[in-house]
Amino acid sequence: MSSASIKPHPAMPTAEPAWDIARLFPNQGHWTVDEYLRLNGNYFVEFTNGYIEVLSMPTQFHQLIVRFIFRLLLAYVDRTQAGEPLFAPLRVRLAQGKYREPDIVFMLVANAHRRHNEFWEGADLVMEVVSDDDRRRDLELKRFEYARAGIPEYWIVDPQLRQITVLTLSGGEQYTEHGIFPAGERATSVILPGFEVPVTETFDVK
Repeated sequence: MSSASIKPHPAMPTAEPAWDIARLFPNQGHWTVDEYLRLNGNYFVEFTNGYIEVLSMPTQFHQLIVRFIFRLLLAYVDRTQAGEPLFAPLRVRLAQGKYREPDIVFMLVANAHRRHNEFWEGADLVMEVVSDDDRRRDLELKRFEYARAGIPEYWIVDPQLRQITVLTLSGGEQYTEHGIFPAGERATSVILPGFEVPVTETFDVK
């Protein structure tokens, strides 16, 4: 019998979401932190005051950029023993009821007590590769949120502009620009002396 001749059972709904599964979860605005932390599937989910946001899966190009930078950061840590770098998915708590999953996170040895199995309490450095589907998210919203959370350094890796912006806290809850590094230059860190990322090679990954 061909697949074309198979018809759905009359008792089975067609073209409908699996509502019974959806009803197992809280409504938006009513999620608790514990319920959010129990989500342990292989996907990116962020949390803000009772609301969850399921993020789009990254592209291959996005992941190649993350891999390139992470390898440099890992090599730096192997030499200096400065701290612990990791990559998404990993929850980072920015405030009570506020969790993000940066592309790359780093915690200094002195703050190792803030690294927990389910999430990190903030970070000393975060990096985001800008997504074309929502540039404002990484360029503006997360810049504000990470600064407010007291994260000392934020790298914005922008494939569209082929540049890396390194932001550093200058007191209070606002970032200032340590540098905007275009193709041909090497992006440098403030909190990690000697750590550099060649911008051209970052965006020429294959």
